[in-house]
Amino acid sequence: MSEHLFDLAIIGGGPAGVSAAINAKILNKSVIWFAADAVSKKVARAELIKNYPALPDITGEGLANALKRHAESMGIEQTNEVITGVYPTKGKFLVLAGAKDFEAKTVILCLGVEAQKPINGEERLLGRGVSYCATCDGFLYRGRKIAIYCTDKRFEGEIEFLCSVAEKAYVMPMYKNYEIKAKNAEIILKQPEAFEGEDRFTAVRFKGGHVEADGVFVLKTAISPATLVHGLKTEDGHIAVNRRMETNIAGLFAAGDCTGRPYQYIKAAGEGNVAAHSAIEYLDKN
Repeated sequence: MSEHLFDLAIIGGGPAGVSAAINAKILNKSVIWFAADAVSKKVARAELIKNYPALPDITGEGLANALKRHAESMGIEQTNEVITGVYPTKGKFLVLAGAKDFEAKTVILCLGVEAQKPINGEERLLGRGVSYCATCDGFLYRGRKIAIYCTDKRFEGEIEFLCSVAEKAYVMPMYKNYEIKAKNAEIILKQPEAFEGEDRFTAVRFKGGHVEADGVFVLKTAISPATLVHGLKTEDGHIAVNRRMETNIAGLFAAGDCTGRPYQYIKAAGEGNVAAHSAIEYLDKN
């Protein structure tokens, strides 16, 4: 278990996450901020932003840099970990990042919106042959056949590790300029249509064919909220919250695009502010 218990864990590097971290820091709470990117790539890629008050005609890159500088100026450091699970326990939360774990009294989810929907069968078979964590579950497949679906080059170290454990690996890199050197890796440049199996995963199905394997590892930067937090209430693919950014789980809050439209940076920043204040009120009461 983690040796340090934080007041607040913030998951997400966009405007909502930055805003929540800044406000929690101002109010002197201990914060761990999980942001796989310095600031959301979605922000940085915007050509021109015309509706952010006091910053007319700022570029996405300009806004991303300004948000990053603000966080850094306050001594807020990002933790570059991809979160694979959030588990409510008695009076606190266990936050898992691969084989690492962290503890916090409250959590704010600032997850944005998944650009890609889960693969058919992914959520149904999670924990039954479908895994998000190479270091947690890799040794379960020593000497066996596995499939690896990966959406980001940053996970190639995990791919190499999995290939070193398995007898055979079917690797599906969904990004450009992949560099996978393992001799037992067979590269498949097709988007999976489904993960198949009744009680357990058995195969990856593509258009026109399939490959059989004992397990499949899904390595990506974004996991659907309902998968990340068991029992979390969602509506139309978004996290259900009230005006205080409270979810249906006590001590768990959400802000930004993951709570619904409009998908706008100023709305996300405002919700991050509200979520931070609500989390701090929750801490004071408990």
